[in-house]
Amino acid sequence: MNNTALTSTHEALGAKMVPFAGYYMPVQYEGVNIEHETVRHTVGVFDVSHMGEFLIEGENALDLIQKVSSNDASKLTVGKAQYSCMPNETGGIVDDLIIYKVKENTYLLVVNASNIEKDWNWITSNNDVGATMRNLSEDYSLLAIQGPKAVEAMQSLTSHDLSAIKFYNFIVGDFAGIEHVIISATGYTGSGGFEIYCKNSEVKQIWDKVFKAGADFGIKPIGLAARDTLRLEMGYCLYGNDIDDSTSPIEAGLGWITKFTKEFTNSEALEDEKRRGPENKLVAFELDERGIPRQGYDIVDGNGNKIGRVTSGTMSPSLSKGIGLGYLPPIFSEVGSKINIQIRKKTIPATVVKLPFYKG
Repeated sequence: MNNTALTSTHEALGAKMVPFAGYYMPVQYEGVNIEHETVRHTVGVFDVSHMGEFLIEGENALDLIQKVSSNDASKLTVGKAQYSCMPNETGGIVDDLIIYKVKENTYLLVVNASNIEKDWNWITSNNDVGATMRNLSEDYSLLAIQGPKAVEAMQSLTSHDLSAIKFYNFIVGDFAGIEHVIISATGYTGSGGFEIYCKNSEVKQIWDKVFKAGADFGIKPIGLAARDTLRLEMGYCLYGNDIDDSTSPIEAGLGWITKFTKEFTNSEALEDEKRRGPENKLVAFELDERGIPRQGYDIVDGNGNKIGRVTSGTMSPSLSKGIGLGYLPPIFSEVGSKINIQIRKKTIPATVVKLPFYKG
């Protein structure tokens, strides 16, 4: 197991540590519900340093990114970030990622921890344009400071106006006494806040100052379990659950990041799928009765016939009901459609709903 630069800090805080994507990570501290509510109402901090970071540079950097990613990275200007995915050649997704334009001809790609090696090899195999690639994953740390109080709580740590950084924009500036930190108005919780990219040698100083600055705002460390419940309430896809090498971005409801104004890997087939309509769609559902839908549970119709499976599911801390995502044929995908979740020997009725689950 790999450690992050903050592993000993988490252990000292009493975190429950578990193996995750090859790293030893904090899954919870006080408890999932408490941590979840902290992020929804005040401010919490995640160590997500297991994520991967690739630097793509050179005059052909954009050409490479355009080839491997579904979104149109030519729209990016310096200081802007973009959510995207990398399609494979067989209709599925290599990974989803965030692309940052750091300066002209320089891009930072942030990928999922479990896919670092796979993504690096995939991009390298497509780099026939001579772009310079550097894998910074083992040298950099990433903190996600999330919640409605994040701006107010962190403002004293930087000379920059945090409230002026719009969603999916970022700056490179001073933070917590460290220069040249990326302060990005991104995150996967739906409650606002920032992600801070820094060197491993700098992250402990930043962590300590973040908690000192946030003390009056009730700041708490947050584990990966609450990160999962927070992202699911927003309907954000998790790689390995809701999207993978066999699910297409069209099926997964990611048509909005799949731009056919350019050519990219498998773009012709994906455009044809969009035109025809996918055979299955990723839908959101809420249980009509008490129960917790878990990944892998069958989704069945009124006659008990299997029509799909749950890809993500939990008991929503904000809504106090079971919620989930799953792939279904289009006939069952309309909002208001009645379906059933097979939870062990019980069949629990559920209703297809519009995302996000949590409206804030």
